[in-house]
Amino acid sequence: MRQYLISTDTTADLTDDFVRENSIDIHTLFYAFGEQLYGPGNEMPVKEFYTRMRNGEMPTTMACNPEDVAKIFKKRVAEGYDILHIAFSSALSSSYNNCCIAAREVMEEYPESKIIVIDSLAASMGEGLTVYRAIQLKNEGKSIDETADYINAHRRNFVHFFTVDDLHHLYRGGRVSKTTAIVGSLAGIKPILHVNDAGQLIPVGKVRGRKKSLLTLVSKIDELMGSYKDETDAIFIGHGDCLEDAEFVASKIREKYNHKIVINTICPTIGAHSGPGTLALFFMGESRI
Repeated sequence: MRQYLISTDTTADLTDDFVRENSIDIHTLFYAFGEQLYGPGNEMPVKEFYTRMRNGEMPTTMACNPEDVAKIFKKRVAEGYDILHIAFSSALSSSYNNCCIAAREVMEEYPESKIIVIDSLAASMGEGLTVYRAIQLKNEGKSIDETADYINAHRRNFVHFFTVDDLHHLYRGGRVSKTTAIVGSLAGIKPILHVNDAGQLIPVGKVRGRKKSLLTLVSKIDELMGSYKDETDAIFIGHGDCLEDAEFVASKIREKYNHKIVINTICPTIGAHSGPGTLALFFMGESRI
């Protein structure tokens, strides 16, 4: 049986240390300010990215390039590895389909290889937590098929909830109306959103005030974790350049749970649509809502 590697996208928002320690290949989703493209070889500090957004600049994003994906896949299968790729939700990007195209192309050239591409139906560190669980299974000795079967069976158990600080970014992405963005901002209304079973980003509620919105996210763990409390040992928190809020949420989680808490910044591809001040919480639960 061939050894296998796990790969994912920049949208998984995994920490550099975790990626390096587990030999995870990361496929790039580029972004741009105007005509200037950013990615490997021309990287922007993430704090600068959010500062530019706060100053009114609006980035654009794009899916991963199938040619670039195929190049990485081909390198790995030539080294003798099979690949399990966990992709950004197909409801939010064409990256999943692009990876499927690349996988088919490489397996035609290397018929002895196996490349499994999974639609995570997840975003940001929800995708990252899915990868984290897959790595756990791999380290337990599970085969590529066993790990893929588990992820496919449980991908809707990776729960996402988040809130944003500025409704206008959601308006720009078509998630809320212009009236909602203007009135909500004036009234201090903070939306609660989640990623549903189809991998789509949808609003599920609203509260008044930032602190209440953060506490509402934490309350979702009590509501939804249930029997999945011991399914994995980690809860992930993503933030759009608002580390202090992320630490506040982490402190509230530690009051009730013994899970490892991983905090990381939300990447530009996701942050371009959610904006600075986004705070997101990810854990395994009995259902997504």
